[in-house]
Amino acid sequence: MGIFNSRTFPDPIVNANAAEFEVNNSIISEFVIDTILPVVGVRPFPLNELMLMVAAVCRFKPSLIFEWGTHIGVSARIFRETVKAFNIPCAIHSIDLPDDVQHGEHPHAERGKLVRGMKEVTLHQGDGVGRSLELLRANAGHGHVLFFVDGDHSYESVKRELGEILRAEPEAVVLLHDTFFQSSVSGYNIGPHKAINEVLASVTGDRDTISTRTGLPGMTLVFPRLVE
Repeated sequence: MGIFNSRTFPDPIVNANAAEFEVNNSIISEFVIDTILPVVGVRPFPLNELMLMVAAVCRFKPSLIFEWGTHIGVSARIFRETVKAFNIPCAIHSIDLPDDVQHGEHPHAERGKLVRGMKEVTLHQGDGVGRSLELLRANAGHGHVLFFVDGDHSYESVKRELGEILRAEPEAVVLLHDTFFQSSVSGYNIGPHKAINEVLASVTGDRDTISTRTGLPGMTLVFPRLVE
């Protein structure tokens, strides 16, 4: 399972009731360097994306995290170490493709190896957004919910998944991976970026976004607008 670090960290939330998204970046940086990098490194999530993932969990303190595209469990392990280190009671559900589905990135026997046996993480197989919403309905009275969308990064999939999430759970916090926008001449997949913009324009409610904009692969956080 890699290195296990049981150190706890102080709460990095500076102004919990502010209208801005604000965290203590020094605390989060120290945590990422001390705990996350020795376990998962910087691929597929470089430092700025690791910072955003950890900051989102610390700021919103979800009681449930749903993610899909488990693979070997890198993102699930990041979330698990975060809730452990910052004392956030949270159940993490990670979903990947069924064993009989053929896909170039199917991990098969390696599925979820970085989080196996960790009580905070439950592994599932099936359609990511569909299974997540089933589990959400089964957890009545939950607090904040965070979704991590990291499955098929096509325009169609991201648009469907984000749309279904926000219609079912308007107050959801959503992280989406591979969202960096380059011009179409680059040959990079701009589908996720386009899908996010279209979904946010089509659903009700005020939301803000934070994106890593310095280069690939890119990550975007979508969250309900904060009010003081």
